[in-house]
Amino acid sequence: MAFGHPVVVTDLFGTSGRELLAGVALPEPWATTLATSLGPVDELDERIDECGRELARLGADHPYIPLLMTVPGVGPLLAYTIASEIGDIGRFASPKKLTRYTGLCPLVRGSGNHDFRGPLAKNGPKYLRPALIEAATHAARDACYRDRYERTKHRLGRGRGAKVARIDIARQLAEAIWHVLSKNEPFAPAGPAILLVA
Repeated sequence: MAFGHPVVVTDLFGTSGRELLAGVALPEPWATTLATSLGPVDELDERIDECGRELARLGADHPYIPLLMTVPGVGPLLAYTIASEIGDIGRFASPKKLTRYTGLCPLVRGSGNHDFRGPLAKNGPKYLRPALIEAATHAARDACYRDRYERTKHRLGRGRGAKVARIDIARQLAEAIWHVLSKNEPFAPAGPAILLVA
């Protein structure tokens, strides 16, 4: 941008961004600085890919991994993380119990007829909540959750709407995960009831 080249991508280190950087003629010393800076990014990308391949190999025999990968927003790494953090799904009697375990529910303090809701409880395993929020970020683009995400985001406004909407979708994903793992069936979005007319 400093040399008058428009940046039309949001991620300069993604595929489109790297193509853009490769086609830009920069004067020295900036061209060398850019090339030197991209070296560690490439090295980290390769290490991350290697960790992903290793996790996929280690989790290939786990019965939850293929089921979790059918849930919108959940890929191999998130599936492995979620499966390892949840453990045996039989420990949770209902979807609400799993959702509370994730730490995605607000703290509620009650007195008489009044409920006071606070920030997220943030209890539960260390990596489960962030994994579900990451999955919710991707699931918000899926047709199953897009409308709910957009409605919540617009209802709450610009300041905190997107963040709260992601937490809401993460809670929905936790409930969906409970159903998927408890029933041992792939994810199937709930749709409108089909009425048969005779």
